[in-house]
Amino acid sequence: MHRLRKHPALRKGLLIFQDYLLITVGAVLLAVNVNMFLAPNQVISTGITGLGMLANYLWGWPIGLVTLLLNLPLLLAGVRWGGGLRFFLGTIYAVLVMTLMIDWLAPFIPPILGDPLIYTLFGGLLDGIGIGLVVRSRATTGGTDIVAQLLNRYRGMPFGQVFMVVNSIILMAGAIVVGLVPVLYALIVNFVSARVVDMVQEGVRYARTVFIVSNKNEQIRQRIFQELHRGITIFDARGGYTATPRPALYVVISRPELTTLKRLVADIDPQAFIVVSEAQEVLGEGFKPVQELAT
Repeated sequence: MHRLRKHPALRKGLLIFQDYLLITVGAVLLAVNVNMFLAPNQVISTGITGLGMLANYLWGWPIGLVTLLLNLPLLLAGVRWGGGLRFFLGTIYAVLVMTLMIDWLAPFIPPILGDPLIYTLFGGLLDGIGIGLVVRSRATTGGTDIVAQLLNRYRGMPFGQVFMVVNSIILMAGAIVVGLVPVLYALIVNFVSARVVDMVQEGVRYARTVFIVSNKNEQIRQRIFQELHRGITIFDARGGYTATPRPALYVVISRPELTTLKRLVADIDPQAFIVVSEAQEVLGEGFKPVQELAT
């Protein structure tokens, strides 16, 4: 790590390589998912890939080729408003790998048929992991991913939620072609995928933010330093009912430390007021270094 700090160009190159490796893995997983779980069971995939599958059902056109052609105008929108050249290169690479692999792998991937529980849950899992890896690497797989990315970028809407809503609308429209039952299965895939996308992007080791109001703040602060070795922010708060000034402590901890913190506070002040919230990603100060995300 110290060596990389002395060579920023090398570090930047390694980060770019890491991004494209994750994009490749994500795009291949999506292609495998289409051929193994979705297409054999006539479960419409999300977004533009789903439209490619509909074209395949109706006219026998190659799913990958149709997906690639339909993505072109959205790719232009992405390069204009979604993050410039780097976004465009990452996205076009992801789309090319995914669409080419869908058609190339089709003869070699054994289809999983039969139990809807298997192909919907595992289809949603692979879909979410694949999209999550690509989006985490600052690209998209095209189609509605670009729409979700733009709304996330400019409106602050959670990517997974936008992804689920937009794709649900497309899937319901597909009921005219494949019938209602396959679309209902596709909605399950879509729901699972959206949850997994956010998990892959933000990580599964969620931290906790804890807000503590107590008459024994100083003792609590010292114990947190001694036992948890976590930094603390002190806010000047005031009770809404009594208008009495009272400092409040704010601390961010890992999930396994939460029980220790609650017991610690209870030992010192059983009457303390504690609010625990979920922080899906924390950078710096004892957590993931901020510099790992720098380019």
